[in-house]
Amino acid sequence: MALYVLYESASGYGLFLAHGIDEIGQNTEAVRNSVTDLNRFGKVVKLAAFSPYESALDALNQCNAVSEGQMTDELRNFLELSLPKVKEGKKPKFSLGLAEPKLGSHIFEETKIPCQSNEFVLELLRGVRLHFDKFIENLKPGDLEKAQLGLGHSYSRAKVKFNVNRVDNMVIQAIFILDTLDKDVNSFSMRVREWYGWHFPELVKIINDNYLYAKVAKYVEDKSELSEDKLSGLTDIVGDEDKAKEIIEAAKASMGQDLSPIDLINVKQFAQRVMDLAEYRKKLYDYLVAKMNDIAPNLAALIGEVVGARLISHAGSLTNLAKCPSSTLQILGAEKALFRALKTRGNTPKYGLIFHSSFIGRASAKNKGRMARYLANKCSIASRIDCFLDKNTTAFGEKLREQVEERLEFYDKGVAPRKNIDVMKSAIGTVDIEEDEPTAMVNGDANEEPKTDKKKKKKEKRKLEEEEEQEKNDGNGTNVEDGTAKKKKKKKIKDDNMEVDVPAVSEGKKKKKKKSRTEDRD
Repeated sequence: MALYVLYESASGYGLFLAHGIDEIGQNTEAVRNSVTDLNRFGKVVKLAAFSPYESALDALNQCNAVSEGQMTDELRNFLELSLPKVKEGKKPKFSLGLAEPKLGSHIFEETKIPCQSNEFVLELLRGVRLHFDKFIENLKPGDLEKAQLGLGHSYSRAKVKFNVNRVDNMVIQAIFILDTLDKDVNSFSMRVREWYGWHFPELVKIINDNYLYAKVAKYVEDKSELSEDKLSGLTDIVGDEDKAKEIIEAAKASMGQDLSPIDLINVKQFAQRVMDLAEYRKKLYDYLVAKMNDIAPNLAALIGEVVGARLISHAGSLTNLAKCPSSTLQILGAEKALFRALKTRGNTPKYGLIFHSSFIGRASAKNKGRMARYLANKCSIASRIDCFLDKNTTAFGEKLREQVEERLEFYDKGVAPRKNIDVMKSAIGTVDIEEDEPTAMVNGDANEEPKTDKKKKKKEKRKLEEEEEQEKNDGNGTNVEDGTAKKKKKKKIKDDNMEVDVPAVSEGKKKKKKKSRTEDRD
């Protein structure tokens, strides 16, 4: 049986005939040794046909199709023209060797050409790849390398292309920076408290918030200069006039040491840096919330933006999180405790990062594990919906959150929750309603417009159906007058058509009686 080998190069499709090889001689080691020698390899493998690509875009499309295991129309035409034709009802006397088994199965399904992909074929293709520029005539040196480089860049660029609004990498970086900022702001705030506490130690007991303490320290500066004139400014910062008066009274009887003007300037600058970091942290949190609503709206609606972002960052991406089963998602973030438990044969952890969700905290101690398992199940569903759904909607996340709330009530009060299929049907219904609604809302009654349109359409359909029925009934009446209708009476009439038929029959009988009376008179 002849063996043809298909090679997909950067410049086009090449079909090679491996002749003079029997099944006994198909030893991969012998082939591997003979591949490097062109004289020996050229005697076994010869070029049968070559089909170059039309353009760089065509090369990219063909490469994408081959990587996905799909046969394009160009490849099908090339194979049908180049391979020997098989008569109907007879088995082909050749086989096609390929590097991609998925592509081979698709070719066999479409064209019934027998395909194979094994170590022997791969060794032949390695030799073809090594000596490909020698097989093709009129190929200038360097052309094949340029084609490979250009196709490699375009293929990588096409694979890296993504929706700019749905980049989960931005969420991963944002949650990392947010966690780092929390630690830095806390440590810097403690440093401001210690530094300014040498000058004004009583202020620490009056103001507990770190951001507010830095703001007050920057405003007060030297405690000896603090007087009633600064009461309004302190009230605006603190938000409480009594607390502002308490600060002024504490400054008058403070036990702190005096600081030089240079030291006060440094404390003021450092307090300003802490305030800037705290404000940037708020802006970054708002940015994270907005990105999570774009990337994973259902997961954010279910478990919150911060916990959802931590799950995505720990998994590596939203796609990786969607691939995780709910049991893995449940203990995500508790890997050390899990492996320690497996090593010591102790109890495995019940929850990881999802412990920070409010649902776990609201559950009782005996139900925390059950609640974590149920919440992980719903988070897995929400992440898969966000990953593979093209529409940006929070309907599924809100419904899943309602289910978790119902499960909490079931554990506490014993109220039976709704079935999952009913909840998902209602979520799909809300998504369909959102699609039907017009995006441009002129007035506030945008929800009423589609309902009125539907009612009008239904009324118009009913009118058309009634008119058609009347026309049919009129036709039945004329037939009765002509004498073609049946004379049998029906006792029970249910349909509207039959209700119209009865007077038509009676009218026909009346006309017949009138005709008979006129004939008798004549």
